[in-house]
Amino acid sequence: QVQLVESGGGLVQPGGSLRLSCAASGFTLDDYAIGWFRQAPGKAREGISCISSGRVTYYVGSVKGRFTISKDNGKSTVYLQMSSLKPEDTAVYYCARPRGSSCAAGWELPSRYASWGQGTQVTVSS
Repeated sequence: QVQLVESGGGLVQPGGSLRLSCAASGFTLDDYAIGWFRQAPGKAREGISCISSGRVTYYVGSVKGRFTISKDNGKSTVYLQMSSLKPEDTAVYYCARPRGSSCAAGWELPSRYASWGQGTQVTVSS
């Protein structure tokens, strides 16, 4: 069955960097887009980035220029490199698989995604 497992979260100081990983199994990563979301306490889940099967990438404005999404089909893993981290980036980060191969219009909407990982905590604090 489809399984997504996030890792790489932790505590980092403002201005620091982290790389999150999303290990995919139960399907061929080549055939699907993958999105990254985050959810801070008391807030709605927010779509922050998406990579299509053809490696076209999308970012929400608040992370553009600071975060980079990439994937290694051979390792069946999607990465989210996060730099210049801010306290407001503190959240649980999730990867998710939509129903298709592209990051279609509305890719940032959680309702577009059928499968989710369990999440990894990122805390940005001094």
